[in-house]
Amino acid sequence: MDLEREAGAVDESVEMAIVASEGPIPEPYVGMEFDSEDAARKYYTDYARQVGFVVRVMQRRRSGIDGRTLARRLGCNKQGFSPNQKGKFGPEKKPRPSAREGCNATILVKMEKSGKWVVTRFVKDHNHPLVVTASGFSTAGDKDRKIEELMMELERQDQLCAGYREKLLSFMNNVEAETEELSEKIQVIVDNVRKVECEVQKHSRRR
Repeated sequence: MDLEREAGAVDESVEMAIVASEGPIPEPYVGMEFDSEDAARKYYTDYARQVGFVVRVMQRRRSGIDGRTLARRLGCNKQGFSPNQKGKFGPEKKPRPSAREGCNATILVKMEKSGKWVVTRFVKDHNHPLVVTASGFSTAGDKDRKIEELMMELERQDQLCAGYREKLLSFMNNVEAETEELSEKIQVIVDNVRKVECEVQKHSRRR
């Protein structure tokens, strides 16, 4: 039974962090067993690093009784396609570079009645080059995409800093204006006091 057709499937689209492991990782096969979902996920992640791609955590099927995860599908992060995004009231936006290339490489694991997690489907072939690197990025495209994300975040932080700077300058200008207004009021009071003192002195002399 296809996991994609099961009710309650959830696409989490989370990319796994790749963890190095010791020794060669054997290729997955249908019937392969694991003690838990986490063990299956870690195995496939280590296998992906060895082969040269990044894992995307995809659909899962939950129990309608207690919400437990009963099946999980993992795949290459280049699986699927990113649609062009269009503005609500404007022309089509310039599409961002996408790492997705419609790759079908995937693995499906299900929990059996025994509690073991078993591989029920494994698609090995990728439709893109696989590159094993020590940096954790499987291809140059992944690295470029990460750089782009960091640049966008840097630009966002710059915009925030500019906004804070503008608010600070506005606050300082308001303080300066209020200080000047207060100084003028104090000066008026001082002038009035001096006038009163002069009047008092005049009356004293007349006596």
